[in-house]
Amino acid sequence: MSMQPTHKISISGQFDIGGNEKFALIAGPCAIESESMSLMVAEKLKRICEDLNIHFVFKSSFDKANRTSIFSPRGVGITKGLEILQKVKKEFNLPVITDVHECWQCSPVGEVADIIQIPAFLSRQTDLLVAAAQTGKVVNVKKGQFMAPWDMKNIILKLEEVGNKQILLSERGSSFGYNNLVVDMTGLVEMNSYGYPVVFDATHSVQKPSGQGSSTGGNREMVFPLIRAALAVGVDAIFAEVHPDPDHALSDGPNQLRLDSVRDILLKAIEIDKIIKEE
Repeated sequence: MSMQPTHKISISGQFDIGGNEKFALIAGPCAIESESMSLMVAEKLKRICEDLNIHFVFKSSFDKANRTSIFSPRGVGITKGLEILQKVKKEFNLPVITDVHECWQCSPVGEVADIIQIPAFLSRQTDLLVAAAQTGKVVNVKKGQFMAPWDMKNIILKLEEVGNKQILLSERGSSFGYNNLVVDMTGLVEMNSYGYPVVFDATHSVQKPSGQGSSTGGNREMVFPLIRAALAVGVDAIFAEVHPDPDHALSDGPNQLRLDSVRDILLKAIEIDKIIKEE
């Protein structure tokens, strides 16, 4: 079994993900911390991606509902968050993606986001999947850390039964003992066999869930090695959380990439992707 060209999924008519196209980048700060920071990161990432001819989707979350501690900051909330994402869209003509945690959020999020994301912990929640699919938007489902790659067939069926075939499947690591994740690269091939584009979530894959006691740890030094491996397998998109100062980020600091490191990482990533896609 090898990676095959997947269905092309149109991202708001701006570009396609899948179909053996050059990999796309889904990136941005883990949490929306402020309007100014969101706009700054979006502008810099857009400039980098335009220079390198990479299709780019801006990502950030208005609510981090699955924080380790009840005392951890969760974000700016849905109203302010969607206002900021709408401003990113308008100012930079960028598609945006954000995640939902409850069914009622899907409709308002679908009015702004080009892609609705289902968090890994919620990937089997039928009502949430159905509500996201009913918006008609592209739905990116993170494979649960507790799920096998072939379990995603049932997720796909739930979305297709609602009439939505605009689907992205994301790998973000699997639980391996306590406070640890591993990435099975053969799982990328397995998910590819279902015909929908496969996204590799490089930064969440290096998390150490609850590894710092009251917060999640991680190892950003392992992000680029995993990106190289996933691109060598043949994924359709790379997901990476990026922050100008990750050591002081409100969420997922230990595994977010530094904004000033992104260009060099993408330059090397392009070389690998080109070799694989031209085979």
